[in-house]
Amino acid sequence: MHMFKYLTDKSFEILPIDCQAVTLKGTKKLIVSEITLKIVNCGITVIMGANGAGKSLFMRLLHGLVKPSSGAVCFNGRPIDREIRRKQAMVFQQPTLLRRSVFSNMLFVDSLDRKIERKRCENLLQLVGLADFHDQPARLLSGGEKQRLALARALVTRPELLLLDEPTANLDPASIEMIERLVLEANKNGAKIIFITHDLGQAKRLADDVIFLHRGALMEYSSAKTFFEAPISKEGAAYLEGKLLI
Repeated sequence: MHMFKYLTDKSFEILPIDCQAVTLKGTKKLIVSEITLKIVNCGITVIMGANGAGKSLFMRLLHGLVKPSSGAVCFNGRPIDREIRRKQAMVFQQPTLLRRSVFSNMLFVDSLDRKIERKRCENLLQLVGLADFHDQPARLLSGGEKQRLALARALVTRPELLLLDEPTANLDPASIEMIERLVLEANKNGAKIIFITHDLGQAKRLADDVIFLHRGALMEYSSAKTFFEAPISKEGAAYLEGKLLI
């Protein structure tokens, strides 16, 4: 059985993702400033920008974990609601695992909204190279192994939209290669991917289009080819040249 067979004929029905002047206010300033864009590409969208650019908060706004101070995020014309949230999964830079075995982590997540499918959980553990850690406490896994388990837990929910917040930061090359391969495979088989990374090489390998943020504002949103070869903003050009953005 193909590991990604769980994706349905309704893949990409969550698109377009329409951000309408999305703003998030902090105590003294705007953290996310009136971002307006429409994501129609069913490929991999990469979010880039320097530290403090607002990337993670913008992703949380997309996922509905944070409510905008003003503006709206709509999915295929619908505002975020419980049904939309169920079509999404998110993997954080620092995964939070349950204090139980690797396999129990999979079973718990799969049991939240639907009947447990043990075979599918086992298949996904095999896919991420963790089948041999089936009964091991998840907290004893290495950093790369924990992140692979977090990705498997996300995939077991059959997401139509998979949000990844720097999932390969500080990981070993083998784990990075495996996660990138799984992300590409998931996208190929029907999951829209939005991926935050600081790694230019990784962005060039994965991105179909790029959202570039600076100080909470959208500087540009374009195809990966346009962004990497001819960025339209001076901030984007400086970032690609390795200059510090303040």
